[in-house]
Amino acid sequence: MGVGEGERALLASLTNQGIVMPSSEITQRSVTPSVRGGVRFPGLPLFPLGVERYAIKGGCAFALEVFPDDEVTLLDEEGMQPCSIAAFSLQRPGSPSDLGLLGAKIGASSLAQSKGKNKDSEKTLGSLLEDDDAAALRAKLRARGCDLQQKTKRVFDEHGRPGAQHRFSVQEPSLLIVCAERQNNMFESMTKSMTKSITKNINWADEVLATPPSKIMLYVKRAPKGSISAGNGLAEQELEQDITLRPPFLHPPLAEPLQDFVLQPGEAKAYIVKKGEFVQIQDVRGRECSDFQAYDLRALDKQIMRDIDPTTTRSLMSNLYPNPGLFAKYFTLDQKPLIEIVQDTVGRHDSFNLACTARYYEDAGYPGHVNCSDNLNSQGSAYDIASRAGWPAINFFFNTMLESDYCLISDEPWTRPGDYVLLRALEDVVCFSTACPCDIDSANGWNPTEVQVRVYRKDCFFPQGLGVRMTTQSDASLTKQTAFHASFAKKTRNFTEYNGYWLAQDFTNLGAIAEYWACREKVIITDLSPLRKYEVLGPDAAALMQWCATRDISKLAIGQVVYSAMCYENGGMIDDGTVLRLDEHNFRWIGGCDNSGLWLKEQASKLKLDVWVKNSSDQMHNLAVQGPNSRDLLKSLFWTAAQQPTLEELGWFRFTIARLGGFDGVPVVISRTGYTGELGYEIFCHPRDASSIFDSVWNAGAEYDLKPLGLDALDLLRIEAGLIFAGSEFCDRTDPFEAGIGFTVPLKSKQDDFCGRESLQRRKDSPRQRLVGLEIASNTVPQGGDCIRQGRAQIGEITSAMRSPILSKTIALAKLDIEYASEGKEVEVGQLDGQQKRIPATVVPFPFYDPKKERVRS
Repeated sequence: MGVGEGERALLASLTNQGIVMPSSEITQRSVTPSVRGGVRFPGLPLFPLGVERYAIKGGCAFALEVFPDDEVTLLDEEGMQPCSIAAFSLQRPGSPSDLGLLGAKIGASSLAQSKGKNKDSEKTLGSLLEDDDAAALRAKLRARGCDLQQKTKRVFDEHGRPGAQHRFSVQEPSLLIVCAERQNNMFESMTKSMTKSITKNINWADEVLATPPSKIMLYVKRAPKGSISAGNGLAEQELEQDITLRPPFLHPPLAEPLQDFVLQPGEAKAYIVKKGEFVQIQDVRGRECSDFQAYDLRALDKQIMRDIDPTTTRSLMSNLYPNPGLFAKYFTLDQKPLIEIVQDTVGRHDSFNLACTARYYEDAGYPGHVNCSDNLNSQGSAYDIASRAGWPAINFFFNTMLESDYCLISDEPWTRPGDYVLLRALEDVVCFSTACPCDIDSANGWNPTEVQVRVYRKDCFFPQGLGVRMTTQSDASLTKQTAFHASFAKKTRNFTEYNGYWLAQDFTNLGAIAEYWACREKVIITDLSPLRKYEVLGPDAAALMQWCATRDISKLAIGQVVYSAMCYENGGMIDDGTVLRLDEHNFRWIGGCDNSGLWLKEQASKLKLDVWVKNSSDQMHNLAVQGPNSRDLLKSLFWTAAQQPTLEELGWFRFTIARLGGFDGVPVVISRTGYTGELGYEIFCHPRDASSIFDSVWNAGAEYDLKPLGLDALDLLRIEAGLIFAGSEFCDRTDPFEAGIGFTVPLKSKQDDFCGRESLQRRKDSPRQRLVGLEIASNTVPQGGDCIRQGRAQIGEITSAMRSPILSKTIALAKLDIEYASEGKEVEVGQLDGQQKRIPATVVPFPFYDPKKERVRS
């Protein structure tokens, strides 16, 4: 989650006389960045002294032991998230829930908070824990004598303001249960409202559409005496654990471990892992490296040394080190896979260097310094592994890189407290792990700390995933599967991580070129669920969107979509995306990244607007159906109410509210938008309805030779259509004019002020670069980032390039200095060192395909 103003203010108020302690001292994170020697470290947050933080996802529950004089604070960061609580005495097991245990004012304050109807203000605890996902939590509570038929008390309701708080002081030892309630399907609520009348306004005092669930933040400031260790939470994802004490700096395990040990700096340990078992190597406090090696145990029995060979691994995986996904294995010298990486919350390691050696420290002037290679030799002797001066190893969390002159350098690790890698043994192996003792440079942040190792049973299920953070200070979340993943997984195994989700790269028996032609000639279906969706709701919603979007939102009609940029004050682009107007005070922003949603929240707070900004990305997954036959395919599948446009009537950049099959069918939103340059539609649905939507479209598509389409083919289509992509055509130093979408900045016709307007006017008047099309006089396809030169001088760079199947040309999008950006200008693409290989190119207009957009408008 991102850092909100409410959370910043709350943490400031909880700070105890400015005294802080490392977040690694307790299980959860905070948002206050650490400062060392005047340097800020946003990735290593600090907690106010004695404060614990727990993030409770919408639809989930959490139980925590609290004690007299503990101060508890609940925070509804985004607003509109119903939350109920209960409390049971730890001294009187079996007694009823009593909120007086938490302080006498809790009941009155919660009722005062609510503005709306209170029919749901006292649900039973069991009714809030009735989902299958909460079964283990229900069992734990019953085992503790908690009566699930006890009433809960609402502390926040669906009308809550962003940043709303409740605080109370605990009176008696209690088990506090916090339920971030699951809300109704927002699609059902939206469809009912809009099928009544598309122009009906919402009474914000009495009725709010069901909004996407969001997190409730729970803070506990422990009393100075008798405080209990952090890590006693009973969360749904941790329910294998009893509520037991553990050292406060340790993090909860992923499952019940078979082995569990902590390595102090300068220690190493050998341990046996059976085939199929999992190994978790965790950086306890952050910024600590851990060398890892594994030997084939059966080969060792025969006195044959077969360990992980980093060079073989890099060669076979075509990467500096394996990542979770298709290319995830570590190999021996004879190319046998020994270890697979399953999860990685860091994504930054080293496979080039040896584990630290005695000679390294000796040459630096520190003879006799403890080192990992000698420690590994000591552990390896028990398995008759010959000593060596330096052990080749996979150096987890070690941050190395190549400079421009090809020198290998290192810097502080990227790890935060609790970051880890999760490995799976592909054979019986003896593993070796270390906690690196290096304290003479930045390899361990100048302060070596502990490493924790846990081994889990082979029958545990851990999904593959990379750690993704919305912001530097956010908690890591693992790569997710979209709601359509299972449907697409029947047609390919080639998935890649994209924007926090697994998306198909291409499809079995097709490939990018066949998928491309299917879109140009017939019809395709592809998964675009990783797009970020934010609901902007409330009386000042239009004012917020008018300020943050460069397009004139005041001209946007209900039922219309507009493509826009969003910029910082200096004119640099945060994101590009679309704005949908669902009602007078209801907008939806759909962009490529979370930064734009965070920007909306920050600006709403800064401008003190009466508006809610809610992340609905996980509540709204979407397919794109694109190609000349897309309308014919979809028009018979979806029913629309009389006041809504049908699929045949739906205009370009318009959307309709529809249902699958008929009046009582699955609700969807369908927009006539896309990213291919073809006639096409996007279908948005609740994740629980994804399979039925996909199956209906897929089965109906047999008549039209419907094909699935992956990211590789989508990239070909969008380049031909001249559509830009974040990280290629633009970044936060690029303005919309430089990115080729100056039409999204109507400086003359938009009368209202908007963020970055003054800077954008200056940048338009004095442009430095321009996005242009290039025709390349070669079958060689340049790479993004290749330089473009005029003589010896660099005048630009390639942003995206491809060999166009339909044009039979090599084409590219490129940023050129304004002096060289005119049509017909001849330039050269530089490769190798930029000078030794030159490819002639000519500046041409773009889009390359259908420049008048006749097909997409058809």
